Amino acid sequence: MNSELSAVVDYMERERGVDRETIIEAIESALQNVADKNSGDAENLRVNIDRDTLDIKAFATKKVVVAVDDRYREVSLAEARRSQPEAQLDEMIEIESTPRNFGRIAAQTAKQTILQKIRQAEKSNIYEIYKDRAGEIVTGSVRRFERSTVVIDLDNGAEGMMPSKERVPTEEYEVGERIRAYIVHVEEREAGPDILLSRSHPDFVRRLFELEVSEISDGTMEIKGIAREAGYRSKVAVISHDERVDPVGACVGIRGMRVKNIVRELNGEKIDIVRWSEDTKALVTNSLAPAKLKAVDIDEATHTITVTVDGDQLSLAIGKRGQNARLTSKLIGWRVDIQKDEEAMDFEERVAAAVAKLALIDGIGDEWAEKLVYAGFLSIEGLMAAEITDLLDVIEDITPQQAQALWTAAEKAYTAQHGDIEE
Repeated sequence: MNSELSAVVDYMERERGVDRETIIEAIESALQNVADKNSGDAENLRVNIDRDTLDIKAFATKKVVVAVDDRYREVSLAEARRSQPEAQLDEMIEIESTPRNFGRIAAQTAKQTILQKIRQAEKSNIYEIYKDRAGEIVTGSVRRFERSTVVIDLDNGAEGMMPSKERVPTEEYEVGERIRAYIVHVEEREAGPDILLSRSHPDFVRRLFELEVSEISDGTMEIKGIAREAGYRSKVAVISHDERVDPVGACVGIRGMRVKNIVRELNGEKIDIVRWSEDTKALVTNSLAPAKLKAVDIDEATHTITVTVDGDQLSLAIGKRGQNARLTSKLIGWRVDIQKDEEAMDFEERVAAAVAKLALIDGIGDEWAEKLVYAGFLSIEGLMAAEITDLLDVIEDITPQQAQALWTAAEKAYTAQHGDIEE
């Protein structure tokens, strides 16, 4: 028994998870390369490792002759019959030809080759383990940082990479810290499997809900959409396929424990659970809650939803830095404009609202929008109803070219919203 080689094989199989036969084949291949280089043209050797004893032997194919002229390619009949009694003259036989120092030379020369092949086998093994796990959540330890990329140690000796765009901007990580992450994809590369991890992906939140809320994992409920600004807030739209199950209540859990567990994993990121509805107006109302909406107008042609609220509800509906409106827009897939009820506006607020609307039109901007409003042109429709000469008459210091440009900009905006203008 080759005890030294046996110890190496046992260690690699037990600690590194590499198949025993793969290890032996790698060593055999490395030793074959050593034999080929050392023997050159002199002798063609075949290396073999006994699978039971792990003894290493080299065999040469030689011709059986009466008198040996070339000891590398010929063997005498008497010597051949000592190992193979039935050997005949002119027959090609394999005979053991292990060099005396082959074990020592082989061990030294083949070390790097063996390690390289074993590492490659480990990489292939890791890819096989992880190739079908995209979409899962895994746990690992932060190993190191490569600029802004976090390298995470996973099970089975695998490494996952979490680049800056997949990190949560409000989170800081430390070496050795245990974190959970979502597997975005797994690709096989020459240097080893590329396991892309994320904590900012919307589906990370989806998977957390599936793990925490049994009604989602068993199909009683379904997540219809997720809008996320990682580290700050997420909106999760859910629907129940069983009228006896309240989707929002099930996600919140008793005393809020289910959603609290998810928020804790997301380091305090706020979660809004929204009741899904096929009715777009109802969905917008649910998503913008607790703000009270006065009116919801839908423009199918431009995929725009205009929400009107009372003045005291405006900031609540829009949210901090516009976050509530943005996430609602992402969740529904439509543009969401939230505005204050004009009837509740004073004169200055109405003027400011009109200026803001016109300023959004490409080709008009803030300065010309203000001049147009104070000249009495409060909307695209009002501007298009005027003649170029009207603009020249009521707007100070405007040139015919500028007046034409403003009218053309309004026409383009109107056409984009309502289609071609009828003659």
